Amino acid sequence: MDPSIRTTGPDNAHPREGRLAHRIRTRRRRLAAGVVVAMVAGLLGLGAVHSAEAATVGAGSYADTLPAGRSLPTGCGSLSTNPRQWVTANAPAGAVPTNDWWSSILFKKTDCAYGEPLHAHPISYDTFGNGLGFSYNTTPQISGTATGVGEYHYPYVENIRVGVAGLSSPDVKVDGWSDWTVTPYWSGGGRTMKATIGHGLPFAYFQITGGDAQITAAGTPSVWSNSGATIGFTAGGRDYVAYAPTGATWSVSGTTISSSLAGKGFFSVAALPAGGDRVALANTYGQYAHAHVTGTQVSYSYTPSNSTLTTTYAFTTTARQGSATGTVIALYPHQWNYLTGSTPLAQTYVSARGQMKIVTGTQFRTSMKYTGVLPEVPAVADNSGADLTTITNHLNAELGNPMDIRGDDTYWTGKGLGRAARIAEIADQLNLTSVRTAALNAIRSRLNDWFTASPGKTTRVFYYNPAWGTLLGYPASYGSDLELNDHHFHYGYYIAAAATLAKFDPNWAKTSQYGGMVDLLIRDANNYDRNDTRFPYLRDFDIYAGHDWAAGHGSFGSGNNQESSSEGMNFANALIQWGQATGNTAVRDAGIYIYTTQNAAIQEYWFDVRDQNFPAAFGHSTVGMVWGSGAAYATWFSAEPEMIQGINMLPVTGGHFYLGDNPGYVTTNYNELVRNNGGPPTVWQDIIWEFLALGNGDTALANLRANSGFTPEEGESRAHTFHWIRNLAALGNVDNSVTANHPLAKVFSKNGARTYVASNITGSAITVTFSNGTTLNVPAGKTVTSGALTWSGGNASGGSTGPDPTPTPTPTPTPTPTVGPFTATRYLQSGGGLPGTAGTAGTVTLAAANGNRDGTPTNAQVFTATGLTGTYNGGSTTFDLFVDAGTTVANGTQIRVSYDLTGNGSWDRVETYAYFATDPVTGWEHYTQGAGPQSASGALGNLSGGQVKVEVWSAIGNGTTALGVGNQSLVRLPFS
Repeated sequence: MDPSIRTTGPDNAHPREGRLAHRIRTRRRRLAAGVVVAMVAGLLGLGAVHSAEAATVGAGSYADTLPAGRSLPTGCGSLSTNPRQWVTANAPAGAVPTNDWWSSILFKKTDCAYGEPLHAHPISYDTFGNGLGFSYNTTPQISGTATGVGEYHYPYVENIRVGVAGLSSPDVKVDGWSDWTVTPYWSGGGRTMKATIGHGLPFAYFQITGGDAQITAAGTPSVWSNSGATIGFTAGGRDYVAYAPTGATWSVSGTTISSSLAGKGFFSVAALPAGGDRVALANTYGQYAHAHVTGTQVSYSYTPSNSTLTTTYAFTTTARQGSATGTVIALYPHQWNYLTGSTPLAQTYVSARGQMKIVTGTQFRTSMKYTGVLPEVPAVADNSGADLTTITNHLNAELGNPMDIRGDDTYWTGKGLGRAARIAEIADQLNLTSVRTAALNAIRSRLNDWFTASPGKTTRVFYYNPAWGTLLGYPASYGSDLELNDHHFHYGYYIAAAATLAKFDPNWAKTSQYGGMVDLLIRDANNYDRNDTRFPYLRDFDIYAGHDWAAGHGSFGSGNNQESSSEGMNFANALIQWGQATGNTAVRDAGIYIYTTQNAAIQEYWFDVRDQNFPAAFGHSTVGMVWGSGAAYATWFSAEPEMIQGINMLPVTGGHFYLGDNPGYVTTNYNELVRNNGGPPTVWQDIIWEFLALGNGDTALANLRANSGFTPEEGESRAHTFHWIRNLAALGNVDNSVTANHPLAKVFSKNGARTYVASNITGSAITVTFSNGTTLNVPAGKTVTSGALTWSGGNASGGSTGPDPTPTPTPTPTPTPTVGPFTATRYLQSGGGLPGTAGTAGTVTLAAANGNRDGTPTNAQVFTATGLTGTYNGGSTTFDLFVDAGTTVANGTQIRVSYDLTGNGSWDRVETYAYFATDPVTGWEHYTQGAGPQSASGALGNLSGGQVKVEVWSAIGNGTTALGVGNQSLVRLPFS
């Protein structure tokens, strides 16, 4: 299957492998990459080059001359040696960006003149010799089935083309770029044109010379407003407005709209969203039409005290006319769901990522909670008895080959390093020092080899290419050299393993030793330092889209793509762990920024946990790949459901607890896999069970125990699979309602009882404070838990030099569970029950408000639980209600939770929350405590035969709303 829908250009290239390599093999990761590279080199006629020379970085080094027989990025013509031939003299100095939404017009992998469609959202663009094409496509193209391979796209369908009369440019160059904009440049026939376009910009801004501005419509345009310098028209079923300088006019002849621009040489064109008064909206947009966006820049700040990531997206504008500042900005769901300080307009855009909301101004800001990572899940359950025997046997079996490398290229080396790092972390928790030492020695030896270059060395070596501004590892794999693919995937494993090694051998991690080489890998994949021009800023991370892109060239009709979002998160987690281990807060905070932002994007665009972004007819609850124009339930390498879904789960590490942020969705995802597979998983079973453990640890553990003969995934070990699942079965689900002031901390909850976890990889004791006031004292080099399960383990200190001759497991004391009888999670049931177990999915109807009922329950659905006894844990009420108002406009749902602590009929605590304004789009939305409290009276205390009442009603609106019950809507009570 070809996962891309093309409208122009040649057949799609495989993003992880050169196109020739794609023809050579049909399954990813099954043929040694070195063989593929050799075959590709032979087919392309790549000859030998000079032997490598070494540039030292502390105790390490990299080649500064291309190693013999190795390949460079390859585009059209001489692009492999001169990528700047496609930029103008105005373009920024330093390394050129790759792996972006607009990379095809710079890399020119498949089209030697213009590039491929650019999916900026809400507009898609394409470049041609006579101008810039626009497509605002709101109709998805869906193929495949709801139980098999399928995909959806909003393909480029041209509405208009904007240019200069008589323009005939032989190619398109790049005149400049900023964090999420690009400025293509045309020159030919005595005409020139610059166009600035970008993510989230309904406007495109133009500067021209040599002729009249010209807009050619797809068919005869329907003009609905023409008042001097502004013309509003419909083309291809979409509304557009063109804004010329004061004194200019627009004329229409057939399919062409043109203007002399009063000789001033600038104008702008905007696509309007549907709905409302388009003339009034055109006037609103017109306030910003001549404040051309000339720069964009992100800034972020992590505040440990409240575990908050604040991100500011700033726009620089230049007034071509007047003195206006600011612009019109369309926000993706992962942005507007966390928006602070701005109020969106009423209209919205349709996009491949879901609804885009509109704000105006010079910036907007989001606020997200960073929810923490760990080096590894703590050994609260496998540190004694039969389970300790099981894990010890698994770990001892790895003494001779902890890495189990399946190939010598950058990707497979990384997978092996990741495997060994997990083994080292687990062995350290359980005091199996010989296993830990063997794993650390394997990591150190392999990294030292890769981090050392010498004349003539061609294997296990990194080479810096200044023309492309990249550090290439050889043997390369999946196009990491020819196409600059996947550097974050590959190098994330190296950095994560280095972080584990740094905890036990801090001297190795010093910049004067091998830490400098680790930093180069970080900078290559996602350079966190704007002042370092050796590498592009955040190469693989699309700042505005909120996630990575895998293809260096992005040359597909469907734009760029990314398959394994979880390997992208492995890179972000590696930065957090490395930054924490080495005391480099700049790296740590960059990791937290990427991790937190991308987590929000994954939940929206790979998982669609709110059930709002995938087209209704698509039929899947998850995708394997995200494209610029859509997404696909598919992979590059397999049509098996386990791999389509599992590729966004692996590798499973202490940085992947985000996969369990929504335990209900874990079940949804797993159930789809079973349905599409025609039964439980038969391949990658360990990965799937480890994912399932984040939603239902007991079931995952039962599956593991019943299927002990499974074949491990290539980067997994039996030791890690058992350790992960066994301990999550004891800990329960992640509890993100409580965060910590330390980056290596998590909270878990089972049956309403919390376990607090923190890991200290420094040489001094620390105290970690959680957001509900709980504190945890963590000795140097230890991971500690408290609450429901209390445990301490780990001995991260000093360096290991060789394996101990005899394994000497020393188990820590058996944890003493203190799980109380109280069930905190309560499910709303049809009939008014509020039990602690889920029922059968169903719906109840909330009557229309037919007036303003804000704060006053009216015709409410009431759910009650009685006879409750529990200890107040100091927390607060949380809830997650599934609501859907269908296509009804202006409905709002509200909840009130009341506590009668002793069951005497008197409500001791009453909490009313702000109502949730539902959207007029069919599909479940989530109303949570995040809407904020409206009022509260009384105080909470212990329950003794008490009762809880939940009332849900329509606060505003004239239509009914469906409320999901049974196994959907729930309330979590702050008791244990």
